Amino acid sequence: MNTKHISKFLSLVLRHNPDKIGITLDAQGWTDVNILLQNMNRQGKKVDLERLKEVVATNDKKRFAFNEDLTKIRASQGHSISVDLKYEAITPPKFLYHGTVPKFMRDIQQKGLLKMSRLHVHLSEDRTTAMRVGARRGVPTILVIRSGAMHQNGHEFYKSENEVWLTDHVPVEYINFK
Repeated sequence: MNTKHISKFLSLVLRHNPDKIGITLDAQGWTDVNILLQNMNRQGKKVDLERLKEVVATNDKKRFAFNEDLTKIRASQGHSISVDLKYEAITPPKFLYHGTVPKFMRDIQQKGLLKMSRLHVHLSEDRTTAMRVGARRGVPTILVIRSGAMHQNGHEFYKSENEVWLTDHVPVEYINFK
């Protein structure tokens, strides 16, 4: 398996469907590395600890994290299953960015940014990252989020281990569409 395929598979089982290979995630989203590797190999996904460390270290979005002694692994954000990553609410920068594509703009203009099947809306600190995220689905549209104003009005923000900003919802009035 190449690195990209391993990363996609880890995203699937650590963010959305751990049952697919018979692993369990604890309340904070961690699973045992040895059990993960055993179950991946049982399913024909030949990965050892060194290869897993390489995937975690080289993932361009830093989607995964090990605990300090490398005995547990989890996805840093993006879950559609209930986990509490234990991120502390912090003050965001004045502006954050969200990359999307034109086909979603009508809904966003009516409802704001919704977390949909995920636990949070994902935001970026810079336009370049937002552009890359939006480009995964086509020609990107970058939205500027007035996160400082949102925070002042009681909305909570969290920052994941891989530098993604998270919030529950971005109401329309905090989105600059131009």
